[in-house]
Amino acid sequence: MPPEPCYDWVKKDSVDRAPVWCSVDLRDGNQALIEPMSLEEKVEYFKMLVDIGFKEIEVGFPAASDTEYNFLRTLIERKLIPDDVTVQVLTQAREHIIRKTFEAVDGAPNAIVHVYNSTSVAQREQVFKKSKDEIKKIAVDGAKLLKELAAGVKGNIRFEYSPESFHGTEVEYAVEVCNAVLDVWQPKAEAKAVINIPSTVENAMPHVFASQIEYVSKHLKYRENVVLSLHPHNDRGTGVATAEMGILAGADRLEGTLFGNGERTGNLDIVTVAMNLHSHGVDAGLEFGNMQEIKETYERLTDMQVSMREPYAGELVFTAFSGSHQDAISKGMAYREQKKSELWTVPYLPIDPKDVGRTYDSDVIRINSQSGKGGVAYVLKQNFGIILPDKMREEIGYLMKGVSDRAHAELSPAEILDVFRKEYIETKKVFAVREAHFKQKDGIIAKVTFEKDGHIETVEAKGNGRLNAVNNAMKSYLEISYTLDEYEEHSLSKNSSSRAMAYVGVTQDNKKLYWGVGTDDDIIKASIQALENAVNHMLIIKKDKVR
Repeated sequence: MPPEPCYDWVKKDSVDRAPVWCSVDLRDGNQALIEPMSLEEKVEYFKMLVDIGFKEIEVGFPAASDTEYNFLRTLIERKLIPDDVTVQVLTQAREHIIRKTFEAVDGAPNAIVHVYNSTSVAQREQVFKKSKDEIKKIAVDGAKLLKELAAGVKGNIRFEYSPESFHGTEVEYAVEVCNAVLDVWQPKAEAKAVINIPSTVENAMPHVFASQIEYVSKHLKYRENVVLSLHPHNDRGTGVATAEMGILAGADRLEGTLFGNGERTGNLDIVTVAMNLHSHGVDAGLEFGNMQEIKETYERLTDMQVSMREPYAGELVFTAFSGSHQDAISKGMAYREQKKSELWTVPYLPIDPKDVGRTYDSDVIRINSQSGKGGVAYVLKQNFGIILPDKMREEIGYLMKGVSDRAHAELSPAEILDVFRKEYIETKKVFAVREAHFKQKDGIIAKVTFEKDGHIETVEAKGNGRLNAVNNAMKSYLEISYTLDEYEEHSLSKNSSSRAMAYVGVTQDNKKLYWGVGTDDDIIKASIQALENAVNHMLIIKKDKVR
C-alpha cells in the first residue's frame, strides 16, 4: 500500500453514528457451533434478531446443506421476513453454487446475494495456484452470473462482494478486484452494492486495518453508491477495536454476531459495539433492554455460554465487590438521586445498568470478604429500605466481611439482613424491658418494668423526653453509667411491615460505640427497643471480654 502522509481517521475522537448492522449469527455463527441449530431453532433465532432491530440478517449458505436451503425457503414461504428486513445469503464464486443460491432466494421480498472468493497471496499460491488475473476473473465471472440470475427471480435483489482473506492480500490488488466487480454491477443510488472487507484471520493491529480501510474507501469506484462493509474476526482479541476504527476510517456497515460467536476466537461482538455507541450517547438502532432474555435465548439455542465478564451482558459486569468501588458507586447513586441528574456519571459504571434490564437491588453491589461499609449500607438500603447511620456503617461492614470470610462465600441480600437482625435487633438479652408508661409532670416521668434472670422490677425516672426518661430508669435499674451518644430514626418503605426503625449508640468512658436497632409501628416503642438492644449489646460484649 502506498504511503499516505496522514490518515483522516486518526483525527476523529469517536464514532458518532451507528453503522448498518448485519447479523451473521445464522450463517457464520451457526456453522461454528458444535451442533448447528435445527430449522425451528433457526426460525426462533431469526425472530429474536428481528425483535432486536436488525434490518439485514445473513440467514445461511443455502447450497451447503438441505437444512440451510430449507430454512431460507421456510422463511420465504411462511412469510416470516418483514418488509423492512433484508435477508442475506452467502455463496462462493462458483457457478453451480450460485445457481443453487438463487433457487433458494427466489421470492424473498428483499435479499442480498453475497459472493466471495479468496484473493490472498497464500491462497493464490498454495490453494488455487492461480495468477492475480485468474483470481480476478473468478470474481468478475461470479459478479456477472449474479447480475444475470437476479433478473430471473422474484424479489428485490442486491449484491455483495468480499475479497476473502483480505489481510493476506495486497491492498491495491484487493481494491482492483473490488472495482472490477463493481464495473460489472454498475451500482446506483437506488440499488447500492456492498463491498465487504473481511479480516478472515485477524493478523493486523487495528490501526493498520483502519488505515487499509481508509485506503479502500478512498479508492473504490462508484463510492457514493457503495456500502463499505467490514466483517471482523477476533483472532487477536481486537475485533471490536478493528470495527470501531474501521468505522472511523470510512466503513458504513458491520457484519458480526451476538456475543461474538464464530469460528476460532469468534466474530465481531455486535452487542459490545452497539452498547459502546450507546455509552457515548449514539443511538445504535438495536434494542438490548432485555439483555438477560436475549442471553438466555442465545445460550439455549446455541448451547454456548456467555462469560460472566462479557461486556454489558455478563452476570458480573455491573457488580462491585471491592469496598472502595462500592463506596464510590453508592455515593454516585446518591448524588444522582439528589441532583436529579439525567446524565449518567456514576463511578465505575460505564452505563446505567437499567439500560440493559439490570437492577440496582441485586446486580450492582454484592457482598463478600472484599466488600466495605458502603457496599453493605447500599444493599440494606436498596433491598430493605434500611438507612444505616454513618457511624454504624464501618462496624457493620467489618461484621459482614467476617461472616463472608469465614463462610468463603458471597452473602445474598437476605443473608445480610439476617446477620443484621440477629446482631442488632434480636440481640441476646441480659435484661429486657417488658413495658413502659409515661406521664407528664415537670418533664416526662417513665415507669419502666424490667426483667432479669426471671425477676421483675419496676423503676421510675424523670427525663426531658420519653427515651431520655427510659434511659435514666435503665441506668438506675442496672446500676451502671453510660452515655446515649447516637440516635437516628426513619420510616421503612421497602419489604417490611414495620413502619419505623430506630438506631441507638451508647458508650462507656467515651470509648467504643455499642449499637442497637429497634423496629415497630410506634416510633417510641422502636426507640426503646433500640436502646434496650444497644445496652444489652454492650453488657454482653464486655462480659465476653472479661471471660
